[in-house]
Amino acid sequence: MSTAIGMGMYYYGLDPTYILVLIGMVLCLGASALVNSTMKKYHRIANARNLTGADAARSILEREGLYDVSVECLENGGDHYDPRANAVRLSHQNYYSNSVTAVSVAAHECGHAIQHAQGYWPISVRTALVPIVNIGSQLGVPLIFLGVLLSWNQTLINVGIWAFSLAVLFQLVTLPVEFNASRRAVGKIEQYGLLGSEETGGAKKVLFAAALTYVAAAASTILQLLRLVLLFGGGNRRRND
Repeated sequence: MSTAIGMGMYYYGLDPTYILVLIGMVLCLGASALVNSTMKKYHRIANARNLTGADAARSILEREGLYDVSVECLENGGDHYDPRANAVRLSHQNYYSNSVTAVSVAAHECGHAIQHAQGYWPISVRTALVPIVNIGSQLGVPLIFLGVLLSWNQTLINVGIWAFSLAVLFQLVTLPVEFNASRRAVGKIEQYGLLGSEETGGAKKVLFAAALTYVAAAASTILQLLRLVLLFGGGNRRRND
């Protein structure tokens, strides 16, 4: 393909690197569909001990000696562990539900609390990266386009690419944190007999599906970074001279 034809493709919206964006979208949509269907399936199954997500969380935390970690119900927002407030926060549905999904999610968030208490270094790194990543992810693309507008200022473009790459680093650090929390969750469910053997099998499926969403998010972010590098890195100029 000649340079002129290549430039024409970019100008008329036929950027071939859009395939990377599409692949990322497909991965994320597929992972999201799987986790939603799996969680809905096991939300319909009540556990034999009739434990709610809140019950399961308190049971794990107390048995682990983490009496200073609170368990809170969220009217809005997703399930998470907040290391700043030292709190396991569960959605309204999982807080009050006695489903296998609710217990699984609660145990996973308790896994993060245990990581924090035991000084698991990847979660410390991830927590430290949050403010830096927030700034980098917000400034990355605007810096790149500002560099393009300023007569293709490659220094500014490269700074933007490096800023965006912080999001990739965050996603990569997140993977071991989430997988480890899920392993801890299954271990505590089995150790403390929170679910029966068949129910534990369902919990594993819920946590595996949830983990895939993080893998898909990481892959999608990497593909976005690759696209930015292909389009703007190393002096590549998609403009008329």
